[in-house]
Amino acid sequence: MAVTVNFNSASIEVQRLFCIGRNYAAHAAELGNDKPAEPVVFMKPPTAIVPTGHDVHLPRYRGPVHQEAELVLLIGRNGANDERDIAGVTLGLDLTLREEQNRLKAAGLPWELAKAFDDSAPLGAFVPAPAHFDGLVFECRVNDQLRQQGNTDNMLFSVAQLIGFLAARFSLRRGDLVFTGTPEGVGPLVPGDDVELTSAFTSRCTWHCR
Repeated sequence: MAVTVNFNSASIEVQRLFCIGRNYAAHAAELGNDKPAEPVVFMKPPTAIVPTGHDVHLPRYRGPVHQEAELVLLIGRNGANDERDIAGVTLGLDLTLREEQNRLKAAGLPWELAKAFDDSAPLGAFVPAPAHFDGLVFECRVNDQLRQQGNTDNMLFSVAQLIGFLAARFSLRRGDLVFTGTPEGVGPLVPGDDVELTSAFTSRCTWHCR
């Protein structure tokens, strides 16, 4: 069964979830990573999506699950190659099994086991893309406590650079999503936690952890 998102009264089938790692210097530093020379790309399946307002089922017995709040882009046309081809934006979470990721990194292995599990991509509702992507501020609260505050001006690679980088390596398609990286302040979630993402440019997004 296809996974879809709603946008401008249309239902759009999600093709792929491109995720960018280490795109904020302070977040790279908090995990002991160097600044990357180019965007760090990994992927999640569309089945990882959990719409806003739904419960997120955290993996059990696999170590801590960290929240990573991010700006998410919706590609609007096949053959997209610059930021003018972004149809919509929202906020989302890149949930990460941190101990699993550390083990994989140490072994030089891909991150998918730590990143692409079920319910690992909670996703807000899309709104039309803004005229520009400078200075977009967003916040993440867990149980009403501020954990993260992001500003796109602090990205190591801008939205335009990310789209150009991906388009040079993949044929971007309508319905592709791009998670653009997370600022500092990531931390563990446990069953019973309530997560809220807010900004001035999107609607409020909420999830309850189970």
